[in-house]
Amino acid sequence: MQDASGEGDGLRGFTLVPAPAAGDLRIMPDTAPATALLPEAGTRPAFDNSYARLPEALFKRLPPTPVAAPRLLRLNTALAVELGLDPEWLASPAGVAMLGGNHVPPGAEPIAQAYSGHQFGHFSPSLGDGRAILLGEVVTPAGLRRDIQLKGSGPTPFSRRGDGRAALGPVLREYIIGEAMAAFGIPTTRALAAVATGEPVFREDALPGAVLTRIAASHIRVGTFQYFAARRDEASLRALLDHAIARHDPAAADAANPALAFLDGVVKRQAALVARWMLVGFIHGVMNTDNCAVSGETIDYGPCAFLDAYHPETVFSSIDQQGRYAFANQPAIAHWNLARLAEALLPLMGADEAAAVEQAMAVLAGFAPAFGAAWRAGLLAKIGLAEEQPGDEALIQDLLARMAENQADFTLAFRRLADAAQGDADGFRTLFADPGAADAWLEGWRARAVADGIAPAPRAAAMRAVNPAFIPRNHLVEEALAAAVERDDLAPFEALLEVLARPFEDQPGRARYAAPPLPEQRVRATFCGT
Repeated sequence: MQDASGEGDGLRGFTLVPAPAAGDLRIMPDTAPATALLPEAGTRPAFDNSYARLPEALFKRLPPTPVAAPRLLRLNTALAVELGLDPEWLASPAGVAMLGGNHVPPGAEPIAQAYSGHQFGHFSPSLGDGRAILLGEVVTPAGLRRDIQLKGSGPTPFSRRGDGRAALGPVLREYIIGEAMAAFGIPTTRALAAVATGEPVFREDALPGAVLTRIAASHIRVGTFQYFAARRDEASLRALLDHAIARHDPAAADAANPALAFLDGVVKRQAALVARWMLVGFIHGVMNTDNCAVSGETIDYGPCAFLDAYHPETVFSSIDQQGRYAFANQPAIAHWNLARLAEALLPLMGADEAAAVEQAMAVLAGFAPAFGAAWRAGLLAKIGLAEEQPGDEALIQDLLARMAENQADFTLAFRRLADAAQGDADGFRTLFADPGAADAWLEGWRARAVADGIAPAPRAAAMRAVNPAFIPRNHLVEEALAAAVERDDLAPFEALLEVLARPFEDQPGRARYAAPPLPEQRVRATFCGT
């Protein structure tokens, strides 16, 4: 069946939403032999593996594939403490061996999860973890359940002839971007550690290999539900739903229609997430349904990038030839992905299919207003307005249009607007190819701001609290990755992480990290890394 986008497998009547116009351990020399027989010095993780207790159809059991010489490049000690893990044990030979995939500690139950996915609109019924192993789950001191996954840990039954490995560059990219997103306050998977494997991986060229230890509220994706719906395996689908509800939406268990209530929760989380992406100029680059987590976390940082000069049609991903996942298309694609989740859940919404479709469509209709409210509220905060008034949306759209016409840097335009709130508009004006376009907008903005009755200093402070001074500039990310891959130099990676840990603070002496790229530094394409 066709949906309004013209792609197959559509739920009847669904249409797209129109897109809107520190504290870390440094490089460690530790290595560990390729063996699982290592002493258990210190405190190892206390695993409690709920997903591994589900029906076997949901995963394949297998250990990670050992590597030649695991070496800890970076351990996120602050995150380790938050998880209730012992940083000293993680940095020990046994811990490094675990993080590299050479040591499966007691309590871990390594599995590769099964899932499907629509990739650029085309359905692939059997994807799954082709280069990742879910080592197990821990419950944090705050009572939160978190997955510990090794990415780049070797082939699995889902590898489809791939080597199951990861190159160092993509591992460090995911570390940088995930930690930046966490510093922005955006829900995201996190990097606990990056480990060099001592082995090459072969893509176009031989590259140094690495393993990323990824932390997530869960790795359950829209594609996970699609996997069992496509196979008409209602028993596994029900078990997955019950597990996901217990983990992410416990209140839905008591709803009249738990599947529908769960869908509603995912819709709300995705609407808020995508709005927050766009408020910092983030472009995911590959919003396939297997990269859409029902937890509402950002997952799978492949060819992702951040806007420099603002334009709504910006695309960086080298594999997105048609611009499907362009900056302004992200809300529409999130809605499309959620429609696929609704399809998968239909068998669990009741015996009356027509009624289930109608109910699902009503829930999906809530995406547009939820996204719109989050997007408008975020933009109002970015331009320093306290409460929405008539005409504010037009004011915002006028600013975005002028920014696009004048190649204004997205991040700096909003950051320097805070200076304009205190009377210094020069930095804002100079970002526009035609400063007169900025002047015309500033006139209306100043008139509107008077109505709020907020003094300049508090207004500017509130704006700086939501408009980062520093983002992972694409050219700086590439610079850090090239240094690590080509020269085994992690100093640029470390320096970039240090700056990004405090993105909303002015950091004297670090102007180069805030500056847009020079013409010769511009990154025009990013790559998936698989």
